[in-house]
Amino acid sequence: MITDLWLVGIGSGSPSHVTGEGMQALREASVILVPEKGEGKDDLAGLRRTLLDAAGSNAQVVPFEYPVRDPALPYQERVIAWHDEIARRWQAALQGVEVSGPVALLVWGDPSLYDSTMRIATRLTPAPKLRVIPGITAIQALTAAHCIPLNTVNGPVTITTGRRLRDYGWPPEAETLVVMLDGLSSFQHLSEEAHIWWGAFLGMPEQILIDGPVQEVAQQIVETRARARAEHGWIMDTYLMRRKEAS
Repeated sequence: MITDLWLVGIGSGSPSHVTGEGMQALREASVILVPEKGEGKDDLAGLRRTLLDAAGSNAQVVPFEYPVRDPALPYQERVIAWHDEIARRWQAALQGVEVSGPVALLVWGDPSLYDSTMRIATRLTPAPKLRVIPGITAIQALTAAHCIPLNTVNGPVTITTGRRLRDYGWPPEAETLVVMLDGLSSFQHLSEEAHIWWGAFLGMPEQILIDGPVQEVAQQIVETRARARAEHGWIMDTYLMRRKEAS
């Protein structure tokens, strides 16, 4: 049973992206749940273990197998069922494990931004006491890597997903657009004149950065992304776009 659940933001997986509070939490946790198996998951589990070593954690690492979404279900129903199954697997993994203190999960980026770990935690019964430790977001890592401000002077920023960009196009009132969770490089289908700043493996030795007018660099990004994913077995990337007339 999970009495205390700590969600620790770990940025892109670089130890430098974990706050001092996050490192302390990893040292104080009794058990760390780590997803394993599945495409790219074993390598990502290895990154998590590297972070635990960097933190000096002596917690017991308990693996659980990450479920696959059912493609036959409608999108919303598919996600709900997936979240239910992840929560079930957390609890199943801890059966027979002596839990003497907090259970922790390492969350990519920041637990509050396009991550469902907090939503999954609400499915646990009985409900644990939840603690969230923020991490460096992909947005922060991206703008820092490109040395650009997130927003224009007094300008708005819209954060969306690749799915919504594909389905609805560029939001009418958006000036600066940050796109998350886009495995299909949806920017390549845009007709708007905009500048794109793209980054993968942000803050890590493997970091890749490309920027330029969307129509000029879209194919370069698509090809670079495919090569990097093939080489590493996984990829985490995000991008920011700004309309040409914005400054």
